This record gives sequence, C-alpha cells and structure tokens, in this order.
Amino acid sequence: MSTVRRIVDLVLDEQSVARRSPEVEHERTVAIFDLLEENDFALVGADAGPYRLHLGVFEQRLVFGVHDEADKKLRDIVLSLTPFRKIVKDYFMICESYYDAIKKLGTSQIEALDMGRRGLHNEGSEVLRERLAGKIEVDHDTARRLFTLICALHIKA
Repeated sequence: MSTVRRIVDLVLDEQSVARRSPEVEHERTVAIFDLLEENDFALVGADAGPYRLHLGVFEQRLVFGVHDEADKKLRDIVLSLTPFRKIVKDYFMICESYYDAIKKLGTSQIEALDMGRRGLHNEGSEVLRERLAGKIEVDHDTARRLFTLICALHIKA
C-alpha cells in the first residue's frame, strides 16, 4: 500500500457527533481503527499524502477537511447531506432491527437483517464515492468506513 495515498490521522468534529447506543459507538470506534489501519485515499489534482482528515458537519453540510501530514490545510471538500439522508435513515432502522434480533431471534432472521444492513452500507459507500468523484479518490473499503463515520455525524445533523 502506498504511503502517499492514505489517511494517517482522523479527527471527528466532536460537536458534530451525537452519542448513540453502545453498538453504534462500537461501530464508530471500529471504523476509525480499521480506516487508519488500511485505506486508500487521495486528493485529485493536489499534493500527495499522507493525509490527516478532519470530518464534520457545518451548516448542514458534510466537510472533509484534508490536511497534509504536518496538519496544514490542503483543501476543504464540502458535500450536501441531502443525498445521504434516506440511506442513513434506512441504515439506522435496519441496524436497530439487527441489534434487537441478535438478542431475540434465530440465526436465519439475523442473517437476513445483516444482509440488508450490508447492502445499505454498500449503497451509502457508493453514493459517497460518486459525490467525491473528481475531488477525492477512495477505494470501496475506505468508502465503507467513511460512510460509517458519516452516519455517526449525520445523527446529530
């Protein structure tokens, strides 16, 4: 993996992050850990990384503050939250059902909910990749992890 096409630090705007259930907090923690362990991320037409990413919500917009390794701002990428709203809402509904199912239901119902949850997660990550096209390049796994973090930010927005 290239050391110039990667995020080496991630800062979530804590004012943008709402606290949720322990399951959601766990997903957020795991997403950050996994993202920093393995990712493919590059600004299009700009300085090579590695990058420090500041992620937050400002005035109902998603802000990717991309900084260099020394934390000097390279560029802010600002995206509307609107394209994510329905997917995030559906994702949280199915996640709640999934977490409830783990406590009460059988394996086949849990697997069906998990497949739906993964499908929505993939859909959200593809929307993110489309919205970032021409600005930031990310691979599928990086987009999935970033989508998890967008969900954490979206709750409060």
